[in-house]
Amino acid sequence: MLERLRALRGGESETSGDPAIDALRAVLGDRAKLDSARQALHSHDASVFEDGNSGPVCYPETTAEVQAIVRIAREHQRSIVPRGAGTGLAGGAIPLGAPVVVAVTRMNEIFEIDEDKRVAWVGPGVINLDLTRQLQPRGYHFAPDPSSQQVCTIGGNVGNNAGGPHCLAYGVTNAHIVAMEVVLPNGEVAMLGSVDGETLGYDLRGVFVGSEGTLGIVTKVAVRLTKNRPEVRTLLLSFDSVTDAAQTVSDIIADGIVPAALEVMDHKITVAVENFVNAGYPRDAAAVLLAEVDGLSAGVDIDAERIGEIGLSNGATDVRLAGSEEERALLWKGRKTAFGAIAQIAPDYYLHDTVVPRSALAGVLEQIYEIADRYELIIMNVFHAGDGNLHPLIVFDGREPGVLDRVHAAGGEIITASLEAGGVLSGEHGIGVEKQKFMNLLFTDDDLDHQNRLRQAFDPGCRTNPGKVMPVGHSCADIQSLKRRPTGVWG
Repeated sequence: MLERLRALRGGESETSGDPAIDALRAVLGDRAKLDSARQALHSHDASVFEDGNSGPVCYPETTAEVQAIVRIAREHQRSIVPRGAGTGLAGGAIPLGAPVVVAVTRMNEIFEIDEDKRVAWVGPGVINLDLTRQLQPRGYHFAPDPSSQQVCTIGGNVGNNAGGPHCLAYGVTNAHIVAMEVVLPNGEVAMLGSVDGETLGYDLRGVFVGSEGTLGIVTKVAVRLTKNRPEVRTLLLSFDSVTDAAQTVSDIIADGIVPAALEVMDHKITVAVENFVNAGYPRDAAAVLLAEVDGLSAGVDIDAERIGEIGLSNGATDVRLAGSEEERALLWKGRKTAFGAIAQIAPDYYLHDTVVPRSALAGVLEQIYEIADRYELIIMNVFHAGDGNLHPLIVFDGREPGVLDRVHAAGGEIITASLEAGGVLSGEHGIGVEKQKFMNLLFTDDDLDHQNRLRQAFDPGCRTNPGKVMPVGHSCADIQSLKRRPTGVWG
C-alpha cells in the first residue's frame, strides 16, 4: 500500500532507479522531491511564461547541503536552477530542461545583527518584510522594498537586483549588500565582498548581484542596515492628466529635491486600488502622484511644501498631506497592493519593466496607451516615476482565444518604444526569458560576448540557470538545447 501511495504521488520511493535522485535523497532525505504536483508548482514563477519543466525540487537548509546538491548535479551532468519565493516577473526562476531546482526558502535564518557595523547576516530565504520588521525596533530597516515585499526573499532580491518605490533616494539592492557567501557552480564556497570595507581586485560582489542565478547560489547575505529617518512626510497629488504628473516629477528633481519616493498611478489603476483598499485615492483623477520625503523635521516640511507648490504649478487639482502614520500606511498599502487589485477586472496580467529618461516619460506613456488601443487591450500604468522605471500592466483573461499573442506583441512594442526613447530593458525585474530576444537591441555583439565570457568564468559548463538572460547565439547554453527533455532523465 505504501509503495502504491508513493507511486500516485509521483514516484517518491526511497530508491528511484536514477543515481542522481538517490544521491540527492541520501543528503536531503524527504527534502528532495520528485512528485508531479511539486514539479508543476516549481515550473512557474509570477510571470506569464509557461514553458517551465522542473526536475527534482530540493530544499536545503545549510550551505553544506547546497554544496552537496551542486556537486551531485555536476557529477551527473544535470543543470541547476536557484529559486526563492518564485515572485519573479521575467521568467528568471522558470526551470528549463528539467534541471534540479534548488529552493532556498528554508534557509531563512537571521544569523546576526551587528549594529556597530550596521550589517545583518541573513539566509537567502528570509522574507524581505520580515527582515525589516526584525530591524524596526532597533531603529533600522532594509531599504529595498519591492511591491512583493511581503513574500519575496533576500536571495531573490540579490538575484534580480530588486528596487522598489524607495530606491529613488536609497538605491537598489546592490547598494545594500555588503558581502555574501555563495556556492559556485563547481561546488566550492566563496566569500564575495567584505563587511570590513572595500576588497582588493574585481568587485565580484557587484557582479553577482543581479546575475539572476547564473553564476552560483547565494547561501548567506550581509545586508546593510539603513537608519530609520526621524521624520517622514507623504503627499498625494491629483492631476487631470498623466502628462502633468510626469512633468511634476521632472520639476521636483530639477528643483534639487531628491524625495524618498515618487510614484505615479493612472486613472484605471487608481480606481482599482481604491475599490480594493479604500485608501482615500480620488476616483476622478487622471493620475495621482504619491510623493514622500524623509529626514529632519524642518527639512522635510520645507521639501513637502515645495513639492506641493510644484504640483500646483503643473495643474494639480488637489494636494493632500497624510495627517497620521495610519493614513500614510494606508496610502502605501494601496500602492503596494496595486497588482493584486486588478483581479477585480481580469484574472491575468503581464507586468512590464523598462526604464526611460524622466524627460521621455510623458511621450512613452502616450505610446503605451496607443499600443493598448491598437491591440484592444487594457493597459494600466503604475510606476517609479522618480527614476523613470515604467511598469505598464497589461490586464487580460488568458482563456480568451488569441489574447496571449496580442499581449506579447504589445509587450514587445512597449520595450521597443522604451529603447528608442533612450531607455534600458529593465529597472528591477531582470531579463530572465522575457527580454532575451531584445538584448541585441541594447547591446552590441561585442558587449554580449564579454557578458558571456564573464558567465563562463564562473560557470564553464553553463549549467547554472541555463537558457536565461543571454540571447540565442550569444550564450554558452542556448535555449534550444534546453527545450528537449533528455530521455530517461528523472525517471
